[in-house]
Amino acid sequence: MPMNSVNTNVGAMAALQNLNSTNSDLQVTQSRINTGKRVASVKDNGAIWAIAQNQRATSNSLNAVKESLQRGQSTVDVAINAGETISDLLIRMKEKALAASDSTLDANSRTALNDDFASLRDQIAKAVENAVFNGANMVQSGGATVEALANADASSVITVAAQDLSLGGTALGTLTAASSIGTQSAASAMIGTLNTAIINVSSSLSKLGTGSKSLESHLNFVMKLQDTLDAGVGNLVDADLAKESAKLQSLQTKQQLGIQALSIANQASSTLLSLFR
Repeated sequence: MPMNSVNTNVGAMAALQNLNSTNSDLQVTQSRINTGKRVASVKDNGAIWAIAQNQRATSNSLNAVKESLQRGQSTVDVAINAGETISDLLIRMKEKALAASDSTLDANSRTALNDDFASLRDQIAKAVENAVFNGANMVQSGGATVEALANADASSVITVAAQDLSLGGTALGTLTAASSIGTQSAASAMIGTLNTAIINVSSSLSKLGTGSKSLESHLNFVMKLQDTLDAGVGNLVDADLAKESAKLQSLQTKQQLGIQALSIANQASSTLLSLFR
């Protein structure tokens, strides 16, 4: 049989403990609703927080990888545009050389063809000179090779080699800044030079195109990887707001009942006064 005492109110102590527990649970639920996270700090769950933080670091590092890949892709694409322009110029130069190889041309016509040829030749030099992105030129003599980051710890890169498309360079060979078709023999010899140059430039463009495609493909992969990492972090730390909302309603009701139970328990000792009347 429980003892009636005004010094120790066991019912009130039990009610207070239950109310404190409910208030603590309510505070956790409200925090989850406010932040949208089940694990918002290391105090919530140290192990899960540490795992999520490591994945966040990897995901954020991939931003730098994406920027490097995009920068490399832009550099290669500028080089490709310059190479395609050069290829078109070479085709037009070959047309001029073929026309100038006709032995029946008069001097004025040959001079006009040579002037057109020289103008096209000089445009190649301008195209090479202006094929710059972010300070890098892949088609000049001694051009820059692209080395784009491939992973989050910088231990791997994707390399796209430079292609020398300058006059007198690797691809154009004997086609130099002084080349001309001023004579019938020079024009005939130039046809072979231009054929070789066109083939070499096409080969260089193929390599640049393959490199650009590799950068694009890896960029798409990195973007998907980052999305997957972010989704994984969300699975670890995000709160189920529908569940937390339902729990909030339950705890608020439980809190109100706890307050009433504590009030009833506190009033129990006052009933002893009736025994002394």
